[in-house]
Amino acid sequence: MKIDKSLVRAFPLFDKMSDESLDKLLTHAASRRVPPGEAVFEQGGAASHFFLLLHGRLKVTQVTTSGQQIIVRVVHPGDLFGFAEALKRKDYPGTAIAVAESIALSWPSQLWPDFIDHHPKLAVSAMQTIGQRLEEAHTRIREMSTEEVERRVAHAVLRLTKQAGKQEEAGIRIDFPISRQDIAEMTGTTLHTVSRILSAWEGKGLVEGGRQKLLVRDVQGLSNLADNAKE
Repeated sequence: MKIDKSLVRAFPLFDKMSDESLDKLLTHAASRRVPPGEAVFEQGGAASHFFLLLHGRLKVTQVTTSGQQIIVRVVHPGDLFGFAEALKRKDYPGTAIAVAESIALSWPSQLWPDFIDHHPKLAVSAMQTIGQRLEEAHTRIREMSTEEVERRVAHAVLRLTKQAGKQEEAGIRIDFPISRQDIAEMTGTTLHTVSRILSAWEGKGLVEGGRQKLLVRDVQGLSNLADNAKE
């Protein structure tokens, strides 16, 4: 099935690419619909493809040597992901799971060198993505090493509002399904602790929860808590 290049051109990464270059790029792409809960790839699996998310949201999880599952990244529309070849890996370092109905394009990993040779902007984007991931990882390590749990949760929720927030009359809604367990896995804590913190925030009018829903009603109040809470 031919892929409509207008779907791809809508992303900043491709908006200045010529029709000829974009058509050539999409010639080798395959489209895949990923229902909620299904994995695009799994940790340790052979890195046979790399991907571009067209629609939906994915969470990338890793299981540590101690058996703890953590969420290391949320993939948003327009993001490249799964490019283990760029990291000189033959396997995927994490598991990418759809948290909402998603559509992704995929290319065989052996095309990655040609992909970046002929499309320098995509190579730069991949490098920026790797850099952002490293920066986020360093930030989260610092938070987990130096901050008490409530501040870590506040920082995680604020990051989500910036990355996937949708402005509504009552506040900013995280526009994909997110559970308290997800937030626990993002912050290296327990479901019980996250539930206690969010319930307290609801009582203060900072957030409003629901089944896999989260509305931040007072961004400034949450920012103050993240910056000023006692260690």
